[in-house]
Amino acid sequence: MHVIFQPAEERGFDSGAQRMVAEGLFDRFPCDAVFAMHNHPGRPCGQLMSRRDQFMAAGDRVFITVRGVGGYVARPHLTQDPVVGAASIIIALQTVVARNVPPDQTAVITIGMLQGGKALNIIPAEVQLGLSMRSFDPAIRALLRQRITDIVQLQSASLGLSAEIHYVEGYLVVCNSEAETTLVLQVAAELVGEDNVDGEMDLLTGSEDFAYMLQARPGCLIRIGNGEAPQANKMLHNSGYDFNDNNLVLGAAYWSRLVERCRSPRARCRC
Repeated sequence: MHVIFQPAEERGFDSGAQRMVAEGLFDRFPCDAVFAMHNHPGRPCGQLMSRRDQFMAAGDRVFITVRGVGGYVARPHLTQDPVVGAASIIIALQTVVARNVPPDQTAVITIGMLQGGKALNIIPAEVQLGLSMRSFDPAIRALLRQRITDIVQLQSASLGLSAEIHYVEGYLVVCNSEAETTLVLQVAAELVGEDNVDGEMDLLTGSEDFAYMLQARPGCLIRIGNGEAPQANKMLHNSGYDFNDNNLVLGAAYWSRLVERCRSPRARCRC
């Protein structure tokens, strides 16, 4: 058994797990299977959740710079305003999922960064946008890239602006393997009872670089409930997030039981 410390998971690309696998993690520390646990606000503390096959989304990043001609706000006709261009791009991007992605497919486009200008009386020369995309299907992933690229370039050109796009393919889809997920759910049921285990959790549009380890070895990621209100109102990536200390006991018990079961001759996977 090996305990893997996974650095730089939140980077979104060129992450810790990706680098570790590429640099021979499983050659130096052989593993037949890998397992991970992730906190999940909004579900009661004491519940464990997972699913077979696809579980968490692929995640990509786009960094966009919209360039124009800055100047005095009182004479906007002498400028080419990238703020207006960025606003136009943001609105147009909202149509991609709504009008280009089939309704039975899952996709997310979120603009998480908008930076431009420092003074109220100056139109800046450039504005920067940062986007995050999530998807499960390779064709949808390619569609998002094409539509985002087209919209950014065409919206910018229509306003006499230019745009530079830096598209970064990020994490893979998290795919839990069959035998390892079955074992994980059995262990979870032994600890908290079947009523507190959800083995068919909905697809999650969050991304996780544990996907790179699952690409190299079979395994399973499980979620542990962090609690409902007030924790449910303080979701992940929120400044008010509060880890539920009661999870320490359950989490430790889960890992201990999983190791015991993996070492048992009755286990379906070789850990």
